[in-house]
Amino acid sequence: MLTSIVVKQLPRASTRSLRPIPAASTRLQPHRLYHGTPHSRAYVETARSLNPTDPFANLPPAWSGPPTTKGIRTQLDVTKRVFNPSYYTAVAEIMKLRSKYITNRSIFVEGSDMVPLLLGLGATRADLDALQRVSNNLYSDPTLPFRRSRNGRFCFDFSTRSVRRLEFQPFALSVEEDFKRHDSGQIRVFDEVQDELQLNTAFQALLVFKGMICHGVQTTQRPRLDYSSDKWVCTLFNLRTVTTPAILGEPALEGVHTDGVDHTMTTYLGSKNMDLAANSAVTFMHDMNEETGAKYTEIKPQNLRSRVQHRHFLDTLLLVDTENKHSLSPVLPVDETREATRDMLIFFTRRPVKKGDGGHISENIDSFRPHDELPMEVPLFLPGAIYGKDE
Repeated sequence: MLTSIVVKQLPRASTRSLRPIPAASTRLQPHRLYHGTPHSRAYVETARSLNPTDPFANLPPAWSGPPTTKGIRTQLDVTKRVFNPSYYTAVAEIMKLRSKYITNRSIFVEGSDMVPLLLGLGATRADLDALQRVSNNLYSDPTLPFRRSRNGRFCFDFSTRSVRRLEFQPFALSVEEDFKRHDSGQIRVFDEVQDELQLNTAFQALLVFKGMICHGVQTTQRPRLDYSSDKWVCTLFNLRTVTTPAILGEPALEGVHTDGVDHTMTTYLGSKNMDLAANSAVTFMHDMNEETGAKYTEIKPQNLRSRVQHRHFLDTLLLVDTENKHSLSPVLPVDETREATRDMLIFFTRRPVKKGDGGHISENIDSFRPHDELPMEVPLFLPGAIYGKDE
């Protein structure tokens, strides 16, 4: 019989103390359009007519991305999809999901529906396959012994209509953000997401998908965040939760919580030996009146809004984090003598912290400087934007 154990704090993970990771042959060259344009704009002005009768009037501008060089992996570029019928099919379906999200404040999209959406945005089938293996290269988590992890910070920049990689910063969540755990308030250092993930076009399509769903959606506001900013911080976690005969893996050891952000998106990559029939890793969504820190077995029925279970590759949940608390059941094995694993991508997205306001735990670890060693930037599609003119 599996039993949970007392979690002891582990040393912080440190990239410097681990074996070096060989540079990928597909490493993107250190070129950023963000810094390469006169007005720090990640798009080029076009000569397209804005005549509403012109069928090409509202096409996104041509993306002046990194120079094409032998050995550089092709990046996602939605602006090159404008003459592909599957792109418009994907955009139409995503806009339907966006409408549901605005109304219901959460949506669950099955993986079988996500695949054509990501392909329509420009993801390749080879990268979809590779995405299922990326979690094999994770390191130990800084505070949870049953988890392997990496993270990375990205910026949704709606002034440049692009999403780009940001420099490394530590990570923290506090009790004030409805996150109650033994490491609440602790500054945590995770090993960084590498090119293997960030240059994957399926991953990049997930970023574009989230930007399309969440852009312009009004939510309950968190204190000490700058809601006048046109930039959002997206902290991405690649996580593997592990259950062994000696320890029970809990995707949410903290119980009922929020993630301290505006929008949370969780995408399932796969599992091994996880007993889905036994309600492993079920996500419960709660009214905000539910007690923070309560275990999923202690929740009040009147506060339970819905439940979902990620079962298939790319099953994706989005929720307005300021308006929904959530909790998860543990990872239970089919064969209790073997390890069981569950692999996820978690996208935490919020407005930046107000500088000089004081009191927010992330005020001094909220940089918007691009990453020098691991650059990445791809264009976004914004609902309702008229391209070629300022909004």
